[in-house]
Amino acid sequence: MSDAEFVRYEVRDRVCEITLAREPVNAINHQLIDELLAAYARARADEDARAVIVKSDCAKAFSAGMDLKMIRGGSGLDLRAFLDKLYMGMHDAQYRMGKPTIAAVAGPARAAGMTLAVSCDMIIAADDVDFSYPEVVVGVIPAMHFVHLPRQIGRHKAFEMLFTGDTMTAPEAERRGLVNVAVPRDQVVDKAREFGAKFASMSPVVTRLGRDAYMRANDFEYRRAIENTVETICNIIATDDAQEGLNAFNEKRPPNW
Repeated sequence: MSDAEFVRYEVRDRVCEITLAREPVNAINHQLIDELLAAYARARADEDARAVIVKSDCAKAFSAGMDLKMIRGGSGLDLRAFLDKLYMGMHDAQYRMGKPTIAAVAGPARAAGMTLAVSCDMIIAADDVDFSYPEVVVGVIPAMHFVHLPRQIGRHKAFEMLFTGDTMTAPEAERRGLVNVAVPRDQVVDKAREFGAKFASMSPVVTRLGRDAYMRANDFEYRRAIENTVETICNIIATDDAQEGLNAFNEKRPPNW
């Protein structure tokens, strides 16, 4: 990972800390996701690491989501290549990790930034941040979250968030079970480390075998469901409305649907 530009890897007290550092808001492009997946593969193989924390070094956000430059003017095939990494690669990396993973969210999480957070086993969030899926505002959809969000917060509230782009505060997200704990911002990483230390104190063999069983028990054809939604978003990106929405966002004007 010494040649990674946007992702740092460190092990502290048997807990791996993976830090995202693409200023100003960790916009996710091919390079960042490649480096993150490489860090996950390293953590899985690292015998010195018994738990994993994912955090941000950007003051403005945990992650503001996908770098829209990649899909503005692009094709469905271009988007599919990226989503194969963001959705399928992320799912496989987390599924096979064998160690508990914790997202330490000390800044807003948006769109694909939510993908990074909810892919983890736990989310520790700052109580003054919020979460949202604003893709619909720019004429696309948060495909993966069609699969997981209704299961986590209920069908009707999930529909509201996914089809309005409205935000949810961390305290409400905690009440609804989207995050585990909401704490003051300066306590987020410490709380994540506290949980990491608890996991690291457990038998690594039992944790790995138990987590593998937990992942299998809760998969429910998750990957197939994601693949279906990916097909839809790749079709959407080719529409005039999607490109108008992306152009309007880039030009800081209302879209003309």
